[in-house]
Amino acid sequence: MYAEFKSVDRIGLGAKSVCVPPCASDLLSEVLQDLRLSNATYGRSELTAPWGIQVPFKEGVRFHFVAEGRCLMRSDGLKPVMMNKGDVVLLPHGSAHEIANDSASRARPLAELEPTLVGNGTYRLTAGGGGERSLIVCCTIGFEGPTANPLLEMLPPIIHVRRDKIRDSYIATVLGLMAEEVQTQRIGGATIMARLADIILTHIVRTWVESAEAQLTGWLAAIKDPQVGRALAGIHRDPGAAWTLDSLAAIAGMSRSQFSRRFGKLLKVSPARYLAQWRMRLATAWIRNNFMTVAEAAARLGYESEASFSRAFKRSMGIPPSFVKRPAA
Repeated sequence: MYAEFKSVDRIGLGAKSVCVPPCASDLLSEVLQDLRLSNATYGRSELTAPWGIQVPFKEGVRFHFVAEGRCLMRSDGLKPVMMNKGDVVLLPHGSAHEIANDSASRARPLAELEPTLVGNGTYRLTAGGGGERSLIVCCTIGFEGPTANPLLEMLPPIIHVRRDKIRDSYIATVLGLMAEEVQTQRIGGATIMARLADIILTHIVRTWVESAEAQLTGWLAAIKDPQVGRALAGIHRDPGAAWTLDSLAAIAGMSRSQFSRRFGKLLKVSPARYLAQWRMRLATAWIRNNFMTVAEAAARLGYESEASFSRAFKRSMGIPPSFVKRPAA
């Protein structure tokens, strides 16, 4: 039933790995594994009421953990989120936002509060009026490799995971370890915090997917589908394979017509269209970030020639692939 999968060297995403028969339940894990941290900044903020901070947009994923006290998060167009001790909030798109002790407190720009840089990518901040104390641990994460990750694109602007929804008891310990590393600045702290941030990000996303399962739509619903999810796993593990409707339906264990209907219902595009879009998104990221040339991307994605790839790219993206390449620094 399963197609034969070759070894795929994931450019920019880690070491070469041998693919196994796709399993729908593992696709979320695989996509999460593809989120390789390239950089991160960490902050430990000791704040006393009244206080408020304007946090500007920054490309990447942000999260805040309330180690002590509480805080209110506000972002344009979204309902305010009250966070209590032990809560974590994730902003998958790096959105600009404010955090404050309550709705009456005025928020000041983060730069104006003059956080103190205490290490490589870590800072401490002390501010406020001397009242009720809150301790907030913050992290902003950047990723290497293709940035066109469907999981991050499908996540809502804010994910709030309450303390009582955290099923894994060790997460509180991990978050505490991160706060301690920011505070103590010991040798190797940046490496340790990167590993901790990886664990926390994966956990938050998994917890949200599990708790919101009944409301999932689109790509997230498709990867949870036991049959369509297997086909998606195949596409994502080997985007350059010579996929056809027949081979994808075989992986899903469905007839061509059944598979095409269910795939289209979940993802709102045909299997062929999804495959083409995913290839072009990968190619855009590879070329833009100088991971490979246009010719290398064409070969990696299964095109017979650079010319045929360039035509397909322009048809899909509206510009030639050479136009997305960033100039050398």
